[in-house]
Amino acid sequence: MIVCLDSGNSRIKWGVHDGNAWLAQGALAHAEVAELASLPARWGKPGRVMLANVAGPEAAQRIRQQLQAWAPLFCDVQPVAERAGVTNLYQNPARLGVDRWCALIGAHGLFQRDCIVVMAGTATTIDSLDAAGVFRGGMILPGLDLMRRALARDTAGLALADGHYAAQPRCTEDAIVTGCIEAQAGAIERAWTRLNAGDALCVLSGGNAEVIGNHLVIPHVLAQNLPLEGLRRLATEP
Repeated sequence: MIVCLDSGNSRIKWGVHDGNAWLAQGALAHAEVAELASLPARWGKPGRVMLANVAGPEAAQRIRQQLQAWAPLFCDVQPVAERAGVTNLYQNPARLGVDRWCALIGAHGLFQRDCIVVMAGTATTIDSLDAAGVFRGGMILPGLDLMRRALARDTAGLALADGHYAAQPRCTEDAIVTGCIEAQAGAIERAWTRLNAGDALCVLSGGNAEVIGNHLVIPHVLAQNLPLEGLRRLATEP
């Protein structure tokens, strides 16, 4: 049994895999980290505990404190130049976000074809991965909520928008929400076009994946908790 933990900017996602299928998955805010303490009693002793953390050393320490019973089993994942069939072409492979690294490994393992791998969370990352498992590069932009908050914070007279998407927005709230969604979709579609004119698959994961996916005009699939899938594959690689 493998326990996988993806500690992101906003939430901690976890999953338990028995080697054949996911037995359970969950998510909680960093402020709710104490809830992780119930996992050892529920799941006994796993073979490995895989951790991908982008939330800083204090967040990692809090996670470990709640899972002290599993302390000897922890494996802190870091990006490298090549692993699990994926080649990392970042100028400094170690500087690639570990959540992006795990998502790329998860996507390659699931699909093994040209992919645009999108993590739509606090930030949106858009990464190009070819069928051979070569990560060619990617983009980072503010996520949907960050875009809305930036307009509310840094402009006069634009409150935090609670509008709706519209093809032709006719109020400020709808104009902001529509603009943020169009910016995300447009960046994804441009990356898709550059990767492989018409034959690549867009793989969407993260809290805003479904919202963005509803407005894409390219082939796409939802693969929630994609970093957990990557962590699982890393745990079972020889």
